Amino acid sequence: MSSPLLLRPQLILLAAATVCFLSTTVSLRAQAGTEFQITKIDPSLPTTPAPSFSGTQKATGSPKKWLEVEVSFSWNPRTTTDKYADELTFNYYVLLANRSMAFPQGTLLSGQVTHTAVPAGQNDLKSVMYVSPRTLERYFDGKIPSSASSAVVDIGVTISYKGQVVAMKSLKGSGEWWPQFQQTTGALLNKSETPFAPLYWDYYEAIKKQ
Repeated sequence: MSSPLLLRPQLILLAAATVCFLSTTVSLRAQAGTEFQITKIDPSLPTTPAPSFSGTQKATGSPKKWLEVEVSFSWNPRTTTDKYADELTFNYYVLLANRSMAFPQGTLLSGQVTHTAVPAGQNDLKSVMYVSPRTLERYFDGKIPSSASSAVVDIGVTISYKGQVVAMKSLKGSGEWWPQFQQTTGALLNKSETPFAPLYWDYYEAIKKQ
């Protein structure tokens, strides 16, 4: 019969091997979940574009600022057979910094855009959504914030592919914080619904027609 003392080194080796296996398994699972990644959320306040044209020009006011939320993301599929994603759905959650008696936590704007024919193996893909000047004025007591940092508390974005959430990121917070807020829909606009529609055509991914 083997001595218990002689079995201890074997047990230690077995335990170490088990830990190593479990660590490797967890690592592989983690890698499997990084096929899609949201790398950056970048809010800014661009002004309404003013295209030039010939002919009689009507008097216009000064261009106003929009809230633009640009998202950088990547898609590196695990198989070489995936060349394009027919549809990627982005859900945006923008928590405005308009705390007041009426909005003690701020107003959470939510919206969705679906991109089509998104190419695989790309590390600098772009999606974008906008909040109009009028909407900003509505929620900020008639005044548009002077900077993006004073306009938003936080921004959350998710990517869904084939009905599953495959990536998630927040500008400042962590985890899925937006379900705790009442959502206001209809105020977030995709690029094709704004004056920015004809601009930077090759910079952002194509939008699925509704």
